[in-house]
Amino acid sequence: MNDEKKFTPLIFLASLGAGGIAVIPFAILQYMHYTGEGLVKLSDIDFTTFSLMSGTLFWLFVAVMIIFSIIHVVLSIIYFKKLTKFVKGASYCPFIKDPLKNSAILTPFISLVMTMNVFIGPARFFSPWMAENLQSLMLYAFLFWAGIFVFLLRMEIKLLKTSFEKGFDMTKITFGWLLHPFALAMLTVTGMGIAAMAQDAEIAHWAAFMSLVSGSMGIFLLIVKTIAIFQRHFEADGLGEKQFLPSFLIVIPNVTLYALSAFRFGHYLEHHHGFHLDAYFVIIIAFAFAFETWYMIFGLALLKDYFKKHYFKKEFYVTQWGFICPFVAYSVLGTFVYKVFYPSAILYSVVIISMLVACIFYFDLLWRQMQCAKVIKSDMQCEK
Repeated sequence: MNDEKKFTPLIFLASLGAGGIAVIPFAILQYMHYTGEGLVKLSDIDFTTFSLMSGTLFWLFVAVMIIFSIIHVVLSIIYFKKLTKFVKGASYCPFIKDPLKNSAILTPFISLVMTMNVFIGPARFFSPWMAENLQSLMLYAFLFWAGIFVFLLRMEIKLLKTSFEKGFDMTKITFGWLLHPFALAMLTVTGMGIAAMAQDAEIAHWAAFMSLVSGSMGIFLLIVKTIAIFQRHFEADGLGEKQFLPSFLIVIPNVTLYALSAFRFGHYLEHHHGFHLDAYFVIIIAFAFAFETWYMIFGLALLKDYFKKHYFKKEFYVTQWGFICPFVAYSVLGTFVYKVFYPSAILYSVVIISMLVACIFYFDLLWRQMQCAKVIKSDMQCEK
């Protein structure tokens, strides 16, 4: 079997996860430590105030941002080269015409938009030049984002059109189907970030409106698809095939991204329309985090047997990369809850633990993927 047939766009979950983990420490510093104006940067950190514990944590944050940012960029370059060959190959046409599989093509878009967040967050944190020239770079960021916006919406319409025209077996749908609203959510939260940060009103207004377009489409798909998937699960026996079980938790990053989109839209309204929305911020963030808390517990309870029978048996398949995003999303949203709702030591611990769990999952899955790439099947059960 050649490389083009082995490739699946879902592998971008690995680069996406790395980018998400790199953003967590930045969010912790921004919303749980920094009290100044704008986005935190390295020069804002007062090292003289550190105790041994806080100093250790800070250097852990620095290490995580650097290591996972590098992993994200390296994997993105490698996978986009493979994606180019895949799109030009014979396997692409039947893949893109299959409504049960073609949602995977949205994963590269999600990873690419995550790259923007890595540059706006961790990269800018370490780069004085980027920090000082953020507003002058805003137009270029908007144009780059707008280009992704056009191509992603074009792809979304194409995939939805295929679903309506061809039809498919609804009994075979999985939570992986939520990659559609996930992609639109990542696009929306980044666009709303540009709208909230841009001082140029023209850029802010266009970014906000375009984000409302993608966001409204994404929320509609999230509601419709989630209802359809739960209905399918209630009608079926058991949880379904093991390869698709990790996607059960994909609801969590969807909720986080749409909640943060609403949060950033509120900041846009404050900065450019003079609104005062303190209560709105608390309601949006606290409600989303409360929902994710019970859903995380419910999801992990459902997956308990899966971990015993499959994950801890040294199995690997690409959908397992889906375990990273829920913990990233829960950790990042937790930093916002700490900022606008309640600065609790327990919440701080939950955020740190979620970040560490994501890191452990990541390195474990990366090792498994590398083992499978070497075809060491005597020690590892590998599946696409």
